[in-house]
Amino acid sequence: MKILYISPINTVGTLELWKQFHESNGHQCTYITLFKSPLGVDSGVCLNLPLVAHSNKMVALRRIYYKIIRGSKGEYKPKDGYPPISKPNSIFEKLYFQFRDWIWSYTIESIVNNMDLHSYDVYHLDWGLGLYRDARFVKQLKNKKIICTYHGQDLRTRGVIPDVDQKSNLNLTSELDLLSMHPNIHYLFLPIDTKKYDCNIKVNKTIRICHSPTNRYYKGSEYIIPACKQIELENENVEFVLIENKTQKETIEIKSKCDILIDQVEDRGGWGYGMSSVEAMAMGLCCATQMNNEYQEFIPNHPFININKNNIYEVLTDFVNKPNEKIEKQKQLSREWVEHTHDIQSVGNSLYDYYKQIKAI
Repeated sequence: MKILYISPINTVGTLELWKQFHESNGHQCTYITLFKSPLGVDSGVCLNLPLVAHSNKMVALRRIYYKIIRGSKGEYKPKDGYPPISKPNSIFEKLYFQFRDWIWSYTIESIVNNMDLHSYDVYHLDWGLGLYRDARFVKQLKNKKIICTYHGQDLRTRGVIPDVDQKSNLNLTSELDLLSMHPNIHYLFLPIDTKKYDCNIKVNKTIRICHSPTNRYYKGSEYIIPACKQIELENENVEFVLIENKTQKETIEIKSKCDILIDQVEDRGGWGYGMSSVEAMAMGLCCATQMNNEYQEFIPNHPFININKNNIYEVLTDFVNKPNEKIEKQKQLSREWVEHTHDIQSVGNSLYDYYKQIKAI
């Protein structure tokens, strides 16, 4: 079986992991990205397409535009609908995507022909996108199995691309709240190769608490950072480490020397936890995040320290005061849980169960 992943970007390296898993099971797998990851992970067959808003200046302009078009919340404003539908917010936006697809087509069509991209059996469309915003490549696929994976804002604030959604045989997500936003979407835990991560459950003499936000607003960092700095100020044996603007390799290296990771509060960019916590638990850190009632019911035996914006200081202070009793025990539980729940073999078997349901294998 030939499997093709198409993604705007290989955000945290999972595409490479999926490729290895499929190939270990005797299948051919390729992944294509539209632009390089700034985190230094392998971008596979990277098209390096232009007109992508990743520079600080372009991101700032995009945020201003969405505030003008969509109100004070701008690009963070969730869309209504079941599922939410992607459509241009203005004639300017419509023309921009049409122009971008035209510019992109010169590179994309060459790759489609040279790599015979119509010949694959299964197509995984990360973010629910294909090679074009207008879905022209997806519409060309006949008698193929198409799987869309939604990670968060692509469904919450952008919405599904109607022509892609219509052709999709299976929709997957690792974000629990998205299950209530689409009539036909299923949960798949984030995959990780736990064997690649050294685990240390011993607590450092100086307890290191880290926070690694890719977006401070979504993570509720305005509550997390002051609380952690206050704990650091009051305890000589505590160090707070803020990890930002680092490559994935650098981030993992820093986290590996820490004891506690604070993921998020406020549930602004999704519920619970993400890959940052999964990586941390694989290395034996205990992780603190906001776990609402729905998540508590979904994974009742999780090892997370449950926090919210009002109790970060109190909860973490309690752990800092009892490092051997609480932190070390939690570190051990974290590693055991992530091995059982998130290891690529377990998650990969779940994916193949979905393949069977749509008769892909």
